Amino acid sequence: MAGRPLPQLTLQNEFFWTSGADGRLRIQECRRCEALLHPPAPICRYCRSQDLGVRAVSGRGTLAGVSVNHRFGFPDLPPPYVIAEVAIAEDPRVRLTTNIVDCDPDKLELGQPVEVRFHHVDDVWLPVFTLAADQTTPAAMPEDEIAPTDFGAYVRPMRTTEKFEDRSAITGIGASTLGRRLMVPPLSLTIEACRAAVADAGLTFDDIDGLSTYPGLDVAGMGEGGVSALEGALGLRPTWINGGMDTFGPGGSVIAAMMAVATGMARHVLCFRTLWEATFQQLLKDGKMSPPGGARTTSWQQPFGGVSAAHTLAQNASRHFHRYGTTRETLGWIALNQRANAALNPTAIYRDPLTMDDYLSARMITTPFGLYDCDVPCDGAVAVIVSAVETAGDLPKKPVRVEAVGTQIIERLDWDQTTLTHEPQVLGQSAHLWSRTSLRPNDVDVAELYDGFTFNCLSWLEALGFCGIGEAKDFLDGGTTIARDGLIPLNTHGGQLSHGRTHGMGLIHEAVVQLRGEAGERQVAGAKVAVASSGGLTPSGVLLLRTDD
Repeated sequence: MAGRPLPQLTLQNEFFWTSGADGRLRIQECRRCEALLHPPAPICRYCRSQDLGVRAVSGRGTLAGVSVNHRFGFPDLPPPYVIAEVAIAEDPRVRLTTNIVDCDPDKLELGQPVEVRFHHVDDVWLPVFTLAADQTTPAAMPEDEIAPTDFGAYVRPMRTTEKFEDRSAITGIGASTLGRRLMVPPLSLTIEACRAAVADAGLTFDDIDGLSTYPGLDVAGMGEGGVSALEGALGLRPTWINGGMDTFGPGGSVIAAMMAVATGMARHVLCFRTLWEATFQQLLKDGKMSPPGGARTTSWQQPFGGVSAAHTLAQNASRHFHRYGTTRETLGWIALNQRANAALNPTAIYRDPLTMDDYLSARMITTPFGLYDCDVPCDGAVAVIVSAVETAGDLPKKPVRVEAVGTQIIERLDWDQTTLTHEPQVLGQSAHLWSRTSLRPNDVDVAELYDGFTFNCLSWLEALGFCGIGEAKDFLDGGTTIARDGLIPLNTHGGQLSHGRTHGMGLIHEAVVQLRGEAGERQVAGAKVAVASSGGLTPSGVLLLRTDD
């Protein structure tokens, strides 16, 4: 097994990865406003000056996030090891993903002062940190650029009195067989889901004049190849297509489809998302697939063993724990709720009962996340039809309308430079959603919230206002508020934690099922309004759905 991926040196970043040759840590600086900038960029994000340089800094900082990784590793970085975020003393807005070395992980506390050391590998010097010699005066924890409660002040007002959301409806949904290691080509899963969605809408493939997907890649079991692969198989000749990762999370394919319909570019857009991670991992073990990536990486996290979204999100979770008193039991109530709902869903992968003891005693992945905090890699596809609203009345199923979307990016996109205490890209999008509707959180009957990890769900619950910022511990205690008969029924199909990882499209699918009243044993009585979010550590989006009945 190869060692950890090392940084790919470029003209823009070489100074950072080689500065340790003389034992000094160097960060890019703006000469006009004196801000430190990381990752390096050709312009200052604060004053937009291009008068940039490099500053040697003290190498001191504050421990701003920490996770002990137990699951992944490399020959030169075996687990357990500490992944951390360190806020640089000279400008705490700069946070470096790094390792904390030569310490007892159990004695690490946020706010401790740390100082840099360098780990020399080949042609790079990786800045790692150790506890500072002087621990008598704890360093101040860094602050968010925007406080979690203040995101609404940055939302741009609606530009028109008419909403594009009013011009389309969801008219069809479909899903393929869902399972572990199905060992079938991913495109066949996509076609199965798309056939089901088209039939559900009472259409034929000849009616489809738009295709939309996320992300459109086929990397490590993350897709069938996108629009090109599906169009090549079906020969639809669409007038409009969309695909890519720079959109509003997996739900961005639906939001883009709504815009295409609203502008008259298409009447019926087929949106789809396919994953075949379980099969891919098995083929990898069998030597029939090559692992993604290589010896060099452009990631700022991977050289320190931060190879999973779990490692980044765990930093935010650790800070939420530190600031608000959140506990593992808090996250556990989310996992238990999803499993209880999955027990009533015949398509869910994991349906066996789960207790709090089971949750707490499960093997750790990366603190504070254990096995049941993480979603279930699987094989499956989900498809959604977005149609022009004037066609919906002629179709067989009750149309589901989109009341509002939330899409505005307010915080930074870099995974380790964003909001300290919540999953990145939820606070701004949630505030934007509520600015586009007169409905409020207490009008929502069902919440289908992204749960790649339990902490994603917690972040969305607070961001959307189902409880106050920092109040999830009390809100979730006992699990009754998020149960199917509780204040806000959450992830009623089992979520990605128990039903399976469908990257947010499964959440939209379930929201439509609930609003149609087709959920059987897990149906929430009288569900008329649902919220569905998608995205984790990427640009994300959130949709507020309704039925007019």
